[in-house]
Amino acid sequence: MAQVTCEVKGIIAYITFDHVAARNAMTVGMYQSLQKVCEDLAQNSDVRVAILRGAGGKAFVSGSDIAQFAQFQDGEDGIAYEQGIDAYLQPLAILPMPTIAVIDGVAAGGGLAIATCCDFRISTPDAKFGVPIAKTLGNCLSPGNIAWLIAHLGVNTVKRMLLLAEMIPASVLLTQGYLLATHEAEHLGREADQLAHQLASLAPITQKASKLALARMIKNQLPDCQDLIRETYGSADFKNGVTSFLKGEKPRWMGV
Repeated sequence: MAQVTCEVKGIIAYITFDHVAARNAMTVGMYQSLQKVCEDLAQNSDVRVAILRGAGGKAFVSGSDIAQFAQFQDGEDGIAYEQGIDAYLQPLAILPMPTIAVIDGVAAGGGLAIATCCDFRISTPDAKFGVPIAKTLGNCLSPGNIAWLIAHLGVNTVKRMLLLAEMIPASVLLTQGYLLATHEAEHLGREADQLAHQLASLAPITQKASKLALARMIKNQLPDCQDLIRETYGSADFKNGVTSFLKGEKPRWMGV
């Protein structure tokens, strides 16, 4: 069953992405559940920190459910989809309390976006991060998503992810500061809890003001890129990418 669950234990909320059969790939229902969970947590002043983790121990979130793209008719579907993703993730990005992403294995596509919406990230040493859509589907990201990635990863790393379709190893992102730390899988839960309690010992209103000011700065710089999204999702390449992915075949890019 594909689901997002939330369990509150004292001052910590534990959000879990549970779609193990698909390496925790996000369905639309899961995105909607994440949005609702975050909206509810924003009203819960007893929760001081939220920890997000994928179930199964092999992936944080491997991306979005690809089957939904087979129903797309034209570029307008792509615009609606990207607007939806932005809306689903916005409540996570602006949660008033600090958030920690705990990454086992891989955070790709939507998983990278979710991890980047969190304030801190810790991972296993073998974790990898990226958005390999230039290799797999031939779609694109919203300007809001790209701006958020650039703010946390830098332009050069985002270009490696989007233009070269690279999956960047944890060792590189630890050096860059995107990851706070790496730990062996058996220690991740304990380290996340320790970080959560450290965060909870500090001034919550200061934390809220600081993170929301940063979020507003990023959002206020966004351009209108609907023309680019419309062209990409309306292309024959995108349709071919989705069909090839679902068949387990390598796509052939034509540039149309």
